[in-house]
Amino acid sequence: MEFSLLELNNVLGHIKNLGKGKNDFFNFKNISIDSRTILKNDLFIAIKGKTFDGHSFLPEVLQKGVKSVVIQKGMQKLLPCDFPCWIVNDTLEAFQKLTLLKRKKLKIPIVAITGSVGKTTTKEMIGVVLKKIGRIKISHANFNNEIGVGLTMLATDIEDKVLVLEMGMRGLGEIENLSKYCEPDIAVITNIGTAHIGLLGSKKNITYAKCEISKFLNPKGVVIIPANDSFLAATLQEYWKGRVIKVELLEIENKKKSFHKDEILRGFYNQSNRKILIEENTFEISFDGFHNASNFLFAYAVAKELGINFESFNKFDFVSLEGRNKILKSVKTTIYDESYNASPESVKACIKNLLEKPRNQFFIFGSMQELGEESEKYHKEIFNLIYNSDIEKCLFICEKENKEIYSSYLKDKKKFLVLNNIKDVPKEINKYTKKGDSILIKGSRCWQLEKIIELIK
Repeated sequence: MEFSLLELNNVLGHIKNLGKGKNDFFNFKNISIDSRTILKNDLFIAIKGKTFDGHSFLPEVLQKGVKSVVIQKGMQKLLPCDFPCWIVNDTLEAFQKLTLLKRKKLKIPIVAITGSVGKTTTKEMIGVVLKKIGRIKISHANFNNEIGVGLTMLATDIEDKVLVLEMGMRGLGEIENLSKYCEPDIAVITNIGTAHIGLLGSKKNITYAKCEISKFLNPKGVVIIPANDSFLAATLQEYWKGRVIKVELLEIENKKKSFHKDEILRGFYNQSNRKILIEENTFEISFDGFHNASNFLFAYAVAKELGINFESFNKFDFVSLEGRNKILKSVKTTIYDESYNASPESVKACIKNLLEKPRNQFFIFGSMQELGEESEKYHKEIFNLIYNSDIEKCLFICEKENKEIYSSYLKDKKKFLVLNNIKDVPKEINKYTKKGDSILIKGSRCWQLEKIIELIK
């Protein structure tokens, strides 16, 4: 899908230093920000970020024979004086405008996903479920910021039938910006939790930030949200006047109860066999836990919206990403690797899942970050849950300055061990576990708990 000189001029302003007779030769195959992979028919944008500056790689880019580049005002000295280029005030903004240009050229539905917990897993599930339509493009790993979303959009081509994007944020206005440059057709808000509450100050602000996903949604589109969050539903109405689908997952035992006729899309989960009953169809998914079944309900809602018809029985095997939904076997234990990140809601969901496993259960718990003044409160909620559970022992890792605070609270030394260095974890956990035991590993990204897994017996 090429970009013409006329299209680029309309978005970026008029190209500089274009010699006579060259207009016919200035179509570009792709937009690139990577000097390592750029091809001569691509347009290079020198993005200036917090930790890198694409202008530093201009010599390498020119050596590869590109026809033109986009640079920031004041950087002309880095190019030959007669080299064709676009000069802009902000190359990141130019990149985003070209992302929107690509979106306008794409004639496929775009699904955008956000939420405090579960958005990456939900995105991956949606990608698998939608394969019934054809080739699906989904954002790679955690390409969920202004650069990652843009790169995913630019990498989408005419063979793709649907584009699925994850949208993350660390502050108000960020998701609105992502929505502006990709104009989704379907928006999914998996939940409103306390992740990033230290940055945004309150769940109210987090709710407003997540609802920004609807600001530039296709007016004929739809927002899919959980049914049990009245504040989210009310806040969304301030942003979005179009269709809303509410979903709710219940335990299978609730299926026999009569519900008032309403517009909620309900699923019923049987923990014993991982089967989910939704409308007239039964689904079996490869991921354990009520929280993953809830994520799947969003995937079902998206698929239904896009016209997918399911069989009466459907089985889906999902691929686990690193640090999420990964089940590993060590010499004597089964390890449930959820090490990628942690928030109060996700930790509680994983504990619930752990408690359904056989034999003794252990928990390696890295402290949760970005909870601000509420941090101690949320950690104590988790500790109380563990204390009143059948978990054999919790190894809690925290910062040195907090060790005394948490040690004084966690007085049951049989149940808890407080550490401040992950290097001490393997030898300690190996003292307590026996063959057949289960270990949950979960903590914030800063702890990089995946590094200790191979040392656990």
